[in-house]
Amino acid sequence: MNVGSEYSGTGRGFAWVGRGRELDLMLAALEIPPAVVLVEGEPGVGKSRLVQEADKALTGRGVRVVTGLCHPLREPLPFGPVLDALHGTADWLPPPERLNPQAGALAPLMPALAHRLPTPPPPPEDARAGRFQLMGAVRSLLDAVGPLVLVIEDLHWADEATRELLLLLARDLPRALGLVLTYRREDLPAGVPLLGAPYRRPPGTSGAEIHLTPLSEDQVHDLAAAVLGPRASTALSRTLFERSAGLPLVVEEDLLTLTDRTRDTRPGPRRGTPVDDISVLVDAAVPRSLREAVTARMAGLSESAVAVVEAAAVLAVPASRNLLTEVAELDPDLAGQALTEALRAAVLREAGPGLYAFRHALAHQAVYHEIPGPHRVDLHQRAVRVLWTTQRPPLVQIAHHTRALGDIPAWLRQAEAAADQAIALGDEGTATTLLHEILAQPRLEGDLRTRCALALARTARNGIDYTITTTALRGILSDPQLPTAARGEIRLTLGLLMFNLARDAAGPHELEQAAEELATRPELAARAMVALAMAHQRSPQEARAWMDRAEQVIRDSPDHAARAAVRATRLSLMASAGDRGVWDLVDQLPRHDPDPEVLRQTSRALFNVGDTALGAGYDTRAAALLGESLDLARRLGTLVVVECLGAIDLLRLDWLAGRWENLEAEHAALTAQYPDMAGAAYDAHLTSGCLAAARGQWTRALDQLGRAADIGEAATEAEWKLRAAAGIVQVHLARDQAQDAWATITPALRLLRTAACWTVAGALVPLAVQAALASGHHQVARDLVSEAQQALDGVDAPAAHAETSIARGLLLQHDGDPTSAADLFDRARLTFQAIGRPHHTARALEQTARALASAEPHTAARQFTEAAAVNTALGATADAARCQQALRELGLDRPAPRGRRSYGDRLSPREAQVARLLATGATNKDIAQALSLSPRTVEQHVAGALRKLHTTRDDIPALSAAIDNP
Repeated sequence: MNVGSEYSGTGRGFAWVGRGRELDLMLAALEIPPAVVLVEGEPGVGKSRLVQEADKALTGRGVRVVTGLCHPLREPLPFGPVLDALHGTADWLPPPERLNPQAGALAPLMPALAHRLPTPPPPPEDARAGRFQLMGAVRSLLDAVGPLVLVIEDLHWADEATRELLLLLARDLPRALGLVLTYRREDLPAGVPLLGAPYRRPPGTSGAEIHLTPLSEDQVHDLAAAVLGPRASTALSRTLFERSAGLPLVVEEDLLTLTDRTRDTRPGPRRGTPVDDISVLVDAAVPRSLREAVTARMAGLSESAVAVVEAAAVLAVPASRNLLTEVAELDPDLAGQALTEALRAAVLREAGPGLYAFRHALAHQAVYHEIPGPHRVDLHQRAVRVLWTTQRPPLVQIAHHTRALGDIPAWLRQAEAAADQAIALGDEGTATTLLHEILAQPRLEGDLRTRCALALARTARNGIDYTITTTALRGILSDPQLPTAARGEIRLTLGLLMFNLARDAAGPHELEQAAEELATRPELAARAMVALAMAHQRSPQEARAWMDRAEQVIRDSPDHAARAAVRATRLSLMASAGDRGVWDLVDQLPRHDPDPEVLRQTSRALFNVGDTALGAGYDTRAAALLGESLDLARRLGTLVVVECLGAIDLLRLDWLAGRWENLEAEHAALTAQYPDMAGAAYDAHLTSGCLAAARGQWTRALDQLGRAADIGEAATEAEWKLRAAAGIVQVHLARDQAQDAWATITPALRLLRTAACWTVAGALVPLAVQAALASGHHQVARDLVSEAQQALDGVDAPAAHAETSIARGLLLQHDGDPTSAADLFDRARLTFQAIGRPHHTARALEQTARALASAEPHTAARQFTEAAAVNTALGATADAARCQQALRELGLDRPAPRGRRSYGDRLSPREAQVARLLATGATNKDIAQALSLSPRTVEQHVAGALRKLHTTRDDIPALSAAIDNP
């Protein structure tokens, strides 16, 4: 309740002070949906109050708002806080026939709304399929009642399933949804991001990140004056501020104390006279301590009200009147009066229809720790006894109480039962938390440890935190008593996480061990084998051998998911080999199978084939496959690897298609979103290096490409190493450093031959030929071209064939046959043009022009001009300058008019080129090499550009802004 400009002597409402900017920021973000607003702050700082004020403002504007709360102890219910919030949409739902039929899956979980929802679809037999079904149902319902603001408070207490649902929503919001999430950073699980994975708002999504800080002393005075009026002296406000450290909740507790204790009847100098407010606070002995402030509030309660409050403290979750009555062991009528007293004293609050809890977590903790130990034990015992009598015993809460009693054997039994219940309901987040707690116990009985370890491994396969999960799995594997088959299953999960998430080169070793340990579990052994077939450091022969073993193992298996995994891998290997038959088989992949594991394998196959299509040069087809794979992965909600790698490939498509404007920023966002994914960091550095090379920033290019190479060295993919090497060689050749180029290319060629990945690393071949010719290794160049042609014979890889045509053209040009060389260069140009790669097209066109320069200078001039224009449009400053330099050498560049044209205060075209390079951090030497200018000329252009832009080269942001807004 907001007291506003008038003060209330009752202290039952508090003014809204010190948060105007934050409220405006939240409302501005939510005004333009879709939007995501994150509100972070310590306990008692005012997160809930900010949300309440926003709720009032939004409701006044006609915007619908629903709220869900997370609790530290929650019974297994997938997406419980979100479902709680959705109950508030009852009055806004369209008729059931206008809802997406998928929404009917929520009816069993929301009986109060069942009559407003479509008929429930048949429940899937598989719990994960049910979870996938519920995710889609939640999203469809949110979409149907928009425009809507969904508020989820105290997200630090959310389970993993709720976090994953909110992560999916935040990444792909319904167009009319605003999402507000409040949390305490310090109470998030260690090492776990807010939404389970790092999050960055996608393009087109507005939002804000609000960090609430304590109030200032002046703001505390305003808050006190609104309640106490003239009594709020400067000295009292200072005392309130010092005691509270600016936390509004602590100030409010003190103000409640002052308004309830206006007079003191204790003997004093003048019995019955008003007691000084500061003295009241001193006597309350709560310096900076909410715990003691709550204790003072409790002292004014009757014995029965204290009993109710203590029962609420022990129960630790919002509880019904009946439950509080039974745990407190009170007469029902007396308990009702006691509960009303606690509510009026603002010790408890109504947390939902018929549910009661503390006003905040600090108050709960303060009361709980003040309960004498023996009495606290009695209350926990009563809680266990009462909870077992409920219609559906809350196993998580029962486990909590048994642990609080110190009965570890009983707690272990209850915790395992609660974890099993959570897994059966598809709530893997709650299950994972419980299993980690169990496995952290020393000296666990062997069978229990094995059961829990296997359960954790099965839930961990779809987890999103690499470090926590792999650490836990390694700890389990260190147990020498672990049965062999169980060890194999756990090791399989560890190896898959290492290989898929971190691209750890040790991952295949774990998978090989798992395959042997799973001799009695053929379906799981096949999973290890197909993963080994996909391991990128293996030769095609090794890959085929592992595939043959996998197919042999599951030949007679009824396990559809295992067969789907083998099929997906077979298609991936066919695509890598350039087998045209893969396209028809991809079209036959199941997209709507009821088994979510089969759909996961379909998504994996679509990604792998799309990724290979991208490398081969079928960019349009790759974009379609990658998009389909991403859509399916997001629907499933558990394919973090596919989501990340698919997003990386789509950014790579942007690079190839010449969409460079925001490419580095998008890579940075993706890297922040997936910090455990080596591929995100690798491609970010590689792209930055290639962009820098195209712009002539040689120092930055080598730095970024070197970082990519370092990541590639620790990874399993040969392609990563080769792409980084190609970028570095290109920079060395552009700087006429032939020997450095040859030193880099030599080990890369050995790897290319070993891995036999000619289709996806074809760009290395013309660079290797150029480096070999420049350093005198002519026969090596000829042998390499012959080897590449032989390897690609009959292989469906247009990009690799185009690169081989350039390599062959370089040889012919070196041998004195420029006409034939030009034909091959032009063939490559046409191929790249058809694929849709403008930078590659311009490079091939430039090669054609160089081949024709002597015999057909005017044709060459036209081609150089066209290549320069393409490069300029792309922002490839160095490439454009190289073409323009070639034109000058031909003597066919456009003659300048007599006399120097005056540009006044505007940048000349050359100064603009120089300024753009300066804005990227390029040195004068970099600029001279990039633009083929002398150092003295560069110095003159730099001085002129900086003078006209009224800035210095040290102020990069100002320089960039000046270029954008001349």
